Amino acid sequence: MSNNSLRLVWVYPDLLSTYGDQGNALVVERRARQRGLDVSRVDVRSDQPIPTSGDIYLIGGGEDRPQRLAAERLRRDGGLSRAASNGAIIFSVCAGYQILGHEFINDLGEREPGLGLLDVVSTRGEGARCVGDVLGDVDPNLGLPPLTGFENHQGVTHLGPSARPFARVRLGRGNGTGDGTEGAYNDTVFGTYMHGPVLARNPLIADHLLKLALDVNALPPNDDRWYEALRAERIAAATQPA
Repeated sequence: MSNNSLRLVWVYPDLLSTYGDQGNALVVERRARQRGLDVSRVDVRSDQPIPTSGDIYLIGGGEDRPQRLAAERLRRDGGLSRAASNGAIIFSVCAGYQILGHEFINDLGEREPGLGLLDVVSTRGEGARCVGDVLGDVDPNLGLPPLTGFENHQGVTHLGPSARPFARVRLGRGNGTGDGTEGAYNDTVFGTYMHGPVLARNPLIADHLLKLALDVNALPPNDDRWYEALRAERIAAATQPA
């Protein structure tokens, strides 16, 4: 990419866009434009090929059958995997997060192959569904403030040796494994169970994606008063006694 342009791809909004996850694309696009970047955003439906020339790819959550259809089409298309091999940044939520792993349990109760872009395997939990606000500490290596979001999933995601936990929860279930982990990432591929949309609640994560795409260590300052007010409100709501 050039120093002042960004190619943003929102993957399968017709299948994977629950709980306001499209807001993640809106946040990245807006924060890029506020820094003077020329943003070209493409919303790619499930009957269209995935372009391989994007800089940042965003994938949302979805119900069980749309998740299976999305995984089938992404495997057959191959564009997202090729983009990842080219160094593109990928940020995924919930069902999208599971698809990026090695496998998950589909709506037929069968093991469905994922894309293998994250070293994780997802199964279906046997206990209560993971629902509610989450507060956690992002991996210190990423230099980001505490994570706030909303989870609603039955899945349990186990991390393999090459995946790092995106965060460790203080409140909430996260990956559902009981070990306190939430999400996973490697150098350029990120997954989380957090809705919210998560990048509206955590704008510095969006900035981190931009810095990776631009290959810079810092971005020009931005007016974050609205975002900080939202963060403070949701963190306070999550930590108040029931």
